[in-house]
Amino acid sequence: MLRLTVDKTQTLKEFTENNYAQASFVWNYLLKNKEIKVNGKKVGEDITLAEGDTVCYYLTAKQAEKAAFYIVYKDENILIADKESGVNSEAVFAALKREYENCRFIHRLDRNTKGLLAFALNGETESALKQAFKERTAEKIYHALCFGDFPKARDVLTAYLQKDEARSLVKIFDNPIRGTERIVTEYEVLERAKEITKVQITLRTGKTHQIRAHLAHIGCPVVGDMKYGKTLENKARSAARQCLVAKSLSFDLDGELSYLKEKRFVSRFEAELPQ
Repeated sequence: MLRLTVDKTQTLKEFTENNYAQASFVWNYLLKNKEIKVNGKKVGEDITLAEGDTVCYYLTAKQAEKAAFYIVYKDENILIADKESGVNSEAVFAALKREYENCRFIHRLDRNTKGLLAFALNGETESALKQAFKERTAEKIYHALCFGDFPKARDVLTAYLQKDEARSLVKIFDNPIRGTERIVTEYEVLERAKEITKVQITLRTGKTHQIRAHLAHIGCPVVGDMKYGKTLENKARSAARQCLVAKSLSFDLDGELSYLKEKRFVSRFEAELPQ
């Protein structure tokens, strides 16, 4: 059993997805069997929680042991985790925070994107890592499976991104218009197949849904992307989650964190079609 305290008004589902990944994996089972208690009372539906409420989850040992992420590296300053698909970055942070009190949240991945996340374990490292991501001295490289045939073996793409907050979407334009931000996405073709191409992507800017939206804009959407991609083709391949992995992460830092220059962290996951 895991007991958690609610920090703000939200639904039980939202709280679960952001705080306890293993419970989110078996969400329907827990509700059906009333294996969640809120303030001591069993619940069988998604209810609204208030700040200060207590939530208790009663998972089986097998359910609780299912991995949501793996620790790739840890020292006194930094922790690198390798996130599974279907897990909110916030849930990874919540789990780490329960084990490492000083853990600090630095950046996130989309729920259905696998791969590497960096967390700071003290205030100095938190500042340095946030600055590194802001100034692009943190290099993030992704692997993706995409529909379509990329026109070049390697290219640097520039476009303009506009957020639609209400619909949780972004739109891509070839030219700047009011409310857009410039984005730069570099790709390199790794493998070509009949209908699907595997590419390596290096983010030169890091905006919401940049990779997925930008590649869809050039006619090469990520396989499994149900928001920006090809719905019918995805369904035909039983691909309901984007085949996108944050594959490697490295830092060009000075001072006490300069030792990280010698390290490149690599995800265990591959961009591949569901089995």
